[in-house]
Amino acid sequence: MQTSPDSVFDPIVINAINEARSAALGQTSSVRPPFPSPIDWRDHWIYFLMIDRFNHPINPPVSAWNQPFGRHQGGSFKGIEQRLDYLQNLGVGAIWITPVVKNPAPDWEYNYHGYAAQDLLAIDARFGSDGTQDTAERELRELVDAAHDRGIYVILDIVLNHMARVFDYWINGNLVDSFQNESILRSEPLSGREPEIAWLNGLGFPRVDWTGLPPDASIIHPDDAVHPALDFRKDFFRRRGEKTSDEPNWPNEQNGFAIGDFGTMRQLVVEYEAEPTDNLYKRWGANPVLTLLVRAYSFLIARYDFDAFRIDTAKYVDPTMLQFFGNAMREFALSVGKRNFFTFGEIWDDEATLARFVGRNGNVKEGFGIDAAKDFPLFQAMKTVPKALESGNVSLIPALFDKRKQFEKELLSSHGEASRFFVTFLDNHDQSERFRHPLTPDAQVTLALGLLYTLQGIPCLYYGTEQDLSGTVDSRGNHVRAMFEGVREALWGKSGAFSTDNITYQYIQKLSNLRKAFPALRYGRQYFRPVSGNGIDFGMSTEVGGILSFSRILGDLEVLVVANTSPTQTFNGSVLVDQVINNTNTNMRIELSNLGTALSTISFTNSNANFWVNGVNSGSFPATHVQVALEPMELQVLTQVI
Repeated sequence: MQTSPDSVFDPIVINAINEARSAALGQTSSVRPPFPSPIDWRDHWIYFLMIDRFNHPINPPVSAWNQPFGRHQGGSFKGIEQRLDYLQNLGVGAIWITPVVKNPAPDWEYNYHGYAAQDLLAIDARFGSDGTQDTAERELRELVDAAHDRGIYVILDIVLNHMARVFDYWINGNLVDSFQNESILRSEPLSGREPEIAWLNGLGFPRVDWTGLPPDASIIHPDDAVHPALDFRKDFFRRRGEKTSDEPNWPNEQNGFAIGDFGTMRQLVVEYEAEPTDNLYKRWGANPVLTLLVRAYSFLIARYDFDAFRIDTAKYVDPTMLQFFGNAMREFALSVGKRNFFTFGEIWDDEATLARFVGRNGNVKEGFGIDAAKDFPLFQAMKTVPKALESGNVSLIPALFDKRKQFEKELLSSHGEASRFFVTFLDNHDQSERFRHPLTPDAQVTLALGLLYTLQGIPCLYYGTEQDLSGTVDSRGNHVRAMFEGVREALWGKSGAFSTDNITYQYIQKLSNLRKAFPALRYGRQYFRPVSGNGIDFGMSTEVGGILSFSRILGDLEVLVVANTSPTQTFNGSVLVDQVINNTNTNMRIELSNLGTALSTISFTNSNANFWVNGVNSGSFPATHVQVALEPMELQVLTQVI
């Protein structure tokens, strides 16, 4: 059995790294050469799946597949591998899987999600076919290799901000698993007043004799305390107690991260600074926690050949440390032959905050930070605009992208480059409900999916969307709206769970093929287009249920996307297009409609047009436009015919 090394400098770790480097150089090695990175990640849209909730090749889910269940359902690495052809057929370019490192053994049923690490170097045995660590490690590498054989990249979800409940706190003479103490939480820098701790043993109980450093590594069991054991000490954890729910009052604005544990998961002090006189400094350098994380995740790249990292709760990590980590991962990956290793972070905030973490906008003086961020600003707009909700004015989306150009101006060498820095999505595992819930019309779902695959960004699809998952239900069949548990169905328990005949599956397949066939949808500049009901007066649609229209332009090729977000009103009118690259020798063709409108060719019209901005006529100018007809909730993608 592969046991966790006592130190990240252990020969096991060093050998894995050296083997990967040797294989990359074509030298004799016992492992496959590392899989080369994609040239551009915009060529490969992402499918996000929870390992425990996606598939098992033999066993059914432990509990009802579509009811809330906060325990282990049974998904496995082999379950994912079994469905790689299904994903490849859908058009998936990369799979993003939830964390794989070992969680505490006593909590294996409850930490099914994987975000509570106890050992940074061991793979969680529960995802293996026989429940052993050896098998899990082998089957994880087999999964990654099988994905690579199909040209699918593998993104690993990782956590820098916290680990599991690996110790309890001494509070007023009692051992407690969580507490809230404002005087401790609000004191910065570390005050020395943090409570003492007792590390947990492998049964999940605190040992009163295990304080300070973790127990001696020569006697500690792999399930005890935290691993690699020799490389942790108590002050590597913040020990401030639980972050309160009143989150806006807690972020440290100076450094950009929140202070406090996530429930019972213990927050790491990633920005920990060692004194030059400390032995830690001699061994690890100025930032020992950061160095430990870099070494551990370098090992995972070398051992399992991952192509990218998604960084959980990135907003709660010191931005400077996060950016150093991104640089280190990029440089290590280069050393093993991966020339475009990708990192993107979960930064649940506005444009200004996102900009502090990504690329050259960040706080580092040299180098480059993480590559991209999950696009939460667009996610917020997409929750309402395609559904024509009261708060869903269609102008939200053009305004968002216009604001984005201001905050990302230091990143962009061309207008089309903005799409590199954002991973876009409609829903994920941290929401209370999916974009599609039982009352959502099919057309609103397919309209939103059409926008996801055509707006700037790298699209990310949440597992089961292609099979019309709509969230969990209670024992009476009523829709459940609960954070986390409302959106984590065990997909394989659904009848016909992996049917390729499903209409939504086939629609996503068409969107994927369209994105592949027209590079403008991957790299193109993006311009939101004025519309007109009479072909004379043009202005931007600004109302709830209005028309969202935009072009993606690459060189002299234009793709036009027009979406009618009204659930009741048709639209017959004109949409502006680029006058320079479109002329009487070109036409546009309806390439795709979410409602199945017959494909047809549309001619351009050249005429003078009146342009209106906020109700004010800004003048009359020559314009080129096309006439479109859309049913309620219809999205059309039009391409040039030359």
